[in-house]
Amino acid sequence: MTDRQTLYDIVGGDEPFRRLVEAFYVRVEQEPLLRPMYPDNLEESKEHLFLFITQYFGSPPRYQELRGHPRLRMRHAPFSIGQAERNVWLTHMLAAVDDAGFAEPARSMMHEYFERAATFLINRNDHPNSIELQG
Repeated sequence: MTDRQTLYDIVGGDEPFRRLVEAFYVRVEQEPLLRPMYPDNLEESKEHLFLFITQYFGSPPRYQELRGHPRLRMRHAPFSIGQAERNVWLTHMLAAVDDAGFAEPARSMMHEYFERAATFLINRNDHPNSIELQG
Protein backbone atom coordinates (compact mmCIF):
# COMPACT_ATOMS: atom_id res chain seq x y z
CA MET A 1 0.00 0.00 0.00
CA THR A 2 1.32 3.46 -0.85
CA ASP A 3 0.56 6.94 0.40
CA ARG A 4 -0.21 8.04 -3.16
CA GLN A 5 -3.87 8.85 -3.74
CA THR A 6 -5.55 7.90 -6.99
CA LEU A 7 -7.90 10.12 -8.95
CA TYR A 8 -10.68 7.82 -7.73
CA ASP A 9 -9.75 8.68 -4.13
CA ILE A 10 -9.27 12.38 -4.80
CA VAL A 11 -12.74 12.86 -6.34
CA GLY A 12 -14.49 10.98 -3.57
CA GLY A 13 -14.91 7.40 -4.72
CA ASP A 14 -17.88 5.87 -6.49
CA GLU A 15 -20.50 8.61 -6.36
CA PRO A 16 -19.02 11.06 -8.89
CA PHE A 17 -18.46 8.19 -11.31
CA ARG A 18 -22.07 7.03 -10.87
CA ARG A 19 -23.15 10.58 -11.82
CA LEU A 20 -20.85 10.46 -14.84
CA VAL A 21 -22.27 7.16 -16.07
CA GLU A 22 -25.86 8.32 -15.62
CA ALA A 23 -25.19 11.61 -17.42
CA PHE A 24 -23.49 9.77 -20.28
CA TYR A 25 -26.26 7.21 -20.77
CA VAL A 26 -28.97 9.87 -20.76
CA ARG A 27 -27.22 11.16 -23.86
CA VAL A 28 -26.72 7.71 -25.40
CA GLU A 29 -30.44 6.98 -25.08
CA GLN A 30 -31.17 9.98 -27.31
CA GLU A 31 -28.28 9.55 -29.75
CA PRO A 32 -29.31 7.99 -33.10
CA LEU A 33 -25.74 7.20 -34.13
CA LEU A 34 -24.78 5.41 -30.91
CA ARG A 35 -28.02 3.98 -29.51
CA PRO A 36 -28.19 1.03 -31.96
CA MET A 37 -24.81 -0.19 -30.66
CA TYR A 38 -26.22 -0.73 -27.17
CA PRO A 39 -28.67 -3.34 -25.89
CA ASP A 40 -32.30 -2.36 -25.26
CA ASN A 41 -31.73 -2.49 -21.51
CA LEU A 42 -28.78 -0.26 -20.63
CA GLU A 43 -28.35 -1.32 -17.00
CA GLU A 44 -25.61 -3.88 -17.63
CA SER A 45 -23.76 -1.48 -19.93
CA LYS A 46 -23.95 1.21 -17.26
CA GLU A 47 -22.52 -1.13 -14.65
CA HIS A 48 -19.70 -2.28 -16.92
CA LEU A 49 -18.74 1.31 -17.76
CA PHE A 50 -18.89 2.30 -14.10
CA LEU A 51 -16.68 -0.60 -13.03
CA PHE A 52 -14.23 -0.01 -15.88
CA ILE A 53 -13.72 3.72 -15.38
CA THR A 54 -13.53 3.50 -11.60
CA GLN A 55 -10.90 0.77 -11.89
CA TYR A 56 -8.98 2.75 -14.52
CA PHE A 57 -8.89 5.79 -12.24
CA GLY A 58 -7.84 3.85 -9.15
CA SER A 59 -10.67 1.95 -7.46
CA PRO A 60 -10.24 -1.65 -6.37
CA PRO A 61 -10.15 -4.01 -9.41
CA ARG A 62 -13.87 -4.79 -9.44
CA TYR A 63 -14.11 -4.73 -13.22
CA GLN A 64 -11.29 -7.22 -13.60
CA GLU A 65 -12.76 -9.49 -10.93
CA LEU A 66 -16.09 -9.55 -12.77
CA ARG A 67 -15.05 -9.50 -16.43
CA GLY A 68 -11.31 -10.17 -16.62
CA HIS A 69 -8.89 -7.97 -18.53
CA PRO A 70 -10.70 -5.02 -20.15
CA ARG A 71 -9.51 -5.83 -23.72
CA LEU A 72 -11.24 -2.69 -24.98
CA ARG A 73 -10.51 -3.16 -28.67
CA MET A 74 -11.68 -6.75 -28.62
CA ARG A 75 -14.88 -5.94 -26.73
CA HIS A 76 -15.68 -3.13 -29.18
CA ALA A 77 -14.67 -5.02 -32.34
CA PRO A 78 -18.26 -6.10 -33.18
CA PHE A 79 -19.24 -2.44 -33.58
CA SER A 80 -18.37 -0.33 -36.58
CA ILE A 81 -16.59 2.67 -35.07
CA GLY A 82 -15.41 5.39 -37.39
CA GLN A 83 -14.48 9.01 -36.84
CA ALA A 84 -18.13 10.10 -36.61
CA GLU A 85 -18.98 7.55 -33.91
CA ARG A 86 -15.80 8.43 -32.03
CA ASN A 87 -16.60 12.13 -32.13
CA VAL A 88 -20.22 11.73 -31.01
CA TRP A 89 -19.26 9.31 -28.21
CA LEU A 90 -16.51 11.67 -27.04
CA THR A 91 -18.77 14.73 -27.15
CA HIS A 92 -21.30 12.97 -24.92
CA MET A 93 -18.66 11.60 -22.54
CA LEU A 94 -16.92 14.95 -22.08
CA ALA A 95 -20.26 16.66 -21.46
CA ALA A 96 -21.07 13.94 -18.90
CA VAL A 97 -17.72 14.54 -17.15
CA ASP A 98 -18.65 18.21 -16.87
CA ASP A 99 -22.23 17.46 -15.76
CA ALA A 100 -20.94 15.10 -13.07
CA GLY A 101 -19.02 18.01 -11.56
CA PHE A 102 -15.42 16.82 -11.73
CA ALA A 103 -13.13 19.67 -10.73
CA GLU A 104 -9.60 20.31 -11.98
CA PRO A 105 -7.21 18.59 -12.28
CA ALA A 106 -9.47 15.50 -12.42
CA ARG A 107 -11.58 17.02 -15.20
CA SER A 108 -8.60 17.54 -17.52
CA MET A 109 -7.16 14.12 -16.73
CA MET A 110 -10.46 12.47 -17.56
CA HIS A 111 -10.93 14.49 -20.75
CA GLU A 112 -7.44 13.48 -21.87
CA TYR A 113 -8.04 9.80 -21.14
CA PHE A 114 -11.42 9.68 -22.89
CA GLU A 115 -10.00 11.44 -25.97
CA ARG A 116 -7.24 8.81 -26.24
CA ALA A 117 -9.60 5.90 -25.56
CA ALA A 118 -12.16 7.07 -28.12
CA THR A 119 -9.49 7.34 -30.80
CA PHE A 120 -8.02 3.95 -29.84
CA LEU A 121 -11.38 2.25 -30.47
CA ILE A 122 -11.76 3.44 -34.07
CA ASN A 123 -11.88 0.28 -36.18
CA ARG A 124 -13.22 1.61 -39.48
CA ASN A 125 -11.31 3.76 -41.94
CA ASP A 126 -13.80 6.26 -43.35
CA HIS A 127 -11.23 8.04 -45.49
CA PRO A 128 -8.84 5.64 -47.14
CA ASN A 129 -5.61 7.19 -48.37
CA SER A 130 -5.55 5.04 -51.50
CA ILE A 131 -6.63 6.52 -54.80
CA GLU A 132 -8.62 4.43 -57.23
CA LEU A 133 -7.21 4.78 -60.71
CA GLN A 134 -9.65 4.98 -63.59
CA GLY A 135 -8.59 2.84 -66.62
